Amino acid sequence: MKEFFSNTAAYQNKLHKAWNHFIKKEDYDYSFIQTDILRSWERSRAANVDPFGIVTKILSAEELNLRINNNMKLIEIVHPYMERLYSIIKDTNSYILLSDKDGYILDYLGDSEIVIDGQTLTRLVPGACRQETIAGTNAIGTALYLRKPVQLWGNEHYCEKHQQYTCSCAPIFDSSSNIIGAINITVLKENAHPHTLGMALSASDSIAKEMELTHAMRSIERISAQRNTIIENMSSGLFLLTQSYRVSQVNKYALKLLDLSYEQIIGKNLFQFISIDDNICCNDRYVFLEKERYNEEASIKWIGAQKPPKEFRLSVHFIKDHAGAVTGTLLRFNETELIHKLVKNVGGYHAHYDFESIIGDSLPVKKMIAASKKAAKSDSNVLIIGESGTGKELVAQAIHNASASASGPFVAINCAAIPNSLVESELFGYEKGAFTGADKNGRPGKFEMANGGTIFLDEIGDMPLNIQAALLRVIQTKEVVRIGGKYPKAVDMRIIAATNQDLPQAIDNKTFRRDLYYRLNVFTINTPSLVTRGPGDIRVLADYFVKTYNHDKKDNITISPDAYALLEAYWWPGNIRQLENVIERAINLVEKEKAITLEQLPEDIVHVLPRAKNTAIESEASALPARKPLNMKETEKILIIEALRKTNGNMTKAAAFLEMNLRTLYRKLDKYQIDLSLYRT
Repeated sequence: MKEFFSNTAAYQNKLHKAWNHFIKKEDYDYSFIQTDILRSWERSRAANVDPFGIVTKILSAEELNLRINNNMKLIEIVHPYMERLYSIIKDTNSYILLSDKDGYILDYLGDSEIVIDGQTLTRLVPGACRQETIAGTNAIGTALYLRKPVQLWGNEHYCEKHQQYTCSCAPIFDSSSNIIGAINITVLKENAHPHTLGMALSASDSIAKEMELTHAMRSIERISAQRNTIIENMSSGLFLLTQSYRVSQVNKYALKLLDLSYEQIIGKNLFQFISIDDNICCNDRYVFLEKERYNEEASIKWIGAQKPPKEFRLSVHFIKDHAGAVTGTLLRFNETELIHKLVKNVGGYHAHYDFESIIGDSLPVKKMIAASKKAAKSDSNVLIIGESGTGKELVAQAIHNASASASGPFVAINCAAIPNSLVESELFGYEKGAFTGADKNGRPGKFEMANGGTIFLDEIGDMPLNIQAALLRVIQTKEVVRIGGKYPKAVDMRIIAATNQDLPQAIDNKTFRRDLYYRLNVFTINTPSLVTRGPGDIRVLADYFVKTYNHDKKDNITISPDAYALLEAYWWPGNIRQLENVIERAINLVEKEKAITLEQLPEDIVHVLPRAKNTAIESEASALPARKPLNMKETEKILIIEALRKTNGNMTKAAAFLEMNLRTLYRKLDKYQIDLSLYRT
């Protein structure tokens, strides 16, 4: 074979003669030369490499330092192998070189004589480039190009000054088969041996395996560190259990929740320290872990410790191997109190408004705000009374956000909008299996969700009498019992109720409990009607709604003087909500005018005699009889009649128009003795 004769004098002489013809581009029989070497010569000649020159591309000190820093992990792993190789070939005039994937020399070891000669005669120095296009055919450059081990004997090199050496080089690959460097052994050609390539290849393989192992270990360490960081920053207590329920990993939050120490529990059976409520586990402490569960309620008791049981939400998740076999269990603890705090964010139970959100400068508004701020400083119950559309919930949210419970949830519930059959379960919740169709895991009620915050009971006057009795018990005991539950749950929340009804009259009519009224009516806040607030607030609110609903669609929309006069004179039975709807409608109708005029206002406002001083409006309405100020009941009755007239007696549409529950609307018809048939013709 050709390789067998590579180190013979006859072959080297023949090769040198062929090389002389090749660099002169003369015709010659080159067929005896190894194909890889001949092709490399051709590439070197095509790159205009000077066969009589030396390497001229050497990195500057700054560039070399950057290369070394970028390959520091490679150097740290390879250098010990270079030392072991050198210990074997020491004193044989040998030179061991490490290059990066681009062929730049990064590190070296060797006998001083060959090192000095190599660095002075052929520039084999750190930072020198050994690419074929720079240094011609050489072991490092050619091995990197061919992506395989290469051994070059003497005259097989393209550059004359390299022909005194025999070089053996093996590329170093990573786990993805990418070249990351090369290790090379250079000796004087008279001292060369075919086994030298095997030594380089063996070192390359060992380096690649160590690189892969190191990478895997670092990946495991990184994943483990990431997992530990995630576990420790979870807002849940986590226990990782083996198949025998021993604790293999636990986060600090879990230890805090269960008042245990790491040394006390690690490696121990978790159920030596705690037990789970028998009602759930059927008197078997392990039954709870026999299937995966999510966020189920459970009572935890401490074994051998005088501690009261504590309520948690527990989840069970199985850890499986690639074959699907369970290898462990993840047990997650959540504090019930924490779940309730999360209600504020996850469930959307936010209070968005504060006292700055209340628009108006009239004396009634200032009195209302002053009273509300006093109520906010207390944790007493609040009763807000006012007509529909006067902003009772806005005031409730402002009180909540100014109170000590501001960080807790604000849970609002419209007592008139929930069917009687569902009011109790909505307010108090239920245990699993409490009734047909109940959630299999049970469900907390609005009182539990409001724990640590505020519950706003709107339309409290429409709450059924039997629920009023239960609400009174909650206020007195600060505890709720779910439907189907055995034990009460402590709740700490502030109650704010609101109504547009005359509660003293409802008490006389036996539709509202007197004792509940006195429990709720600790702080009474009256939200003034829009007419009571006066023209100044009407103008300020109108301007505010113009700005709110204009957005970016139209610029500089104003309200004309005659429209202002009408808005200020109108009696506003729907209060602020009605004014807001009127302005929103007008904004959508304004096109080129840039101003809201009478043309954009609803007919039922324009054609009702206002209390205005504007002569243009007075002339329009002069044919209509004058109106006297109306009380709350008269106002509500007129609104209902107007809604029925507009909808031709369609109760569903009328209820939507009035933003009123359909059941409540039917009750109002009876209350005000309104004949529905008159409006269905």
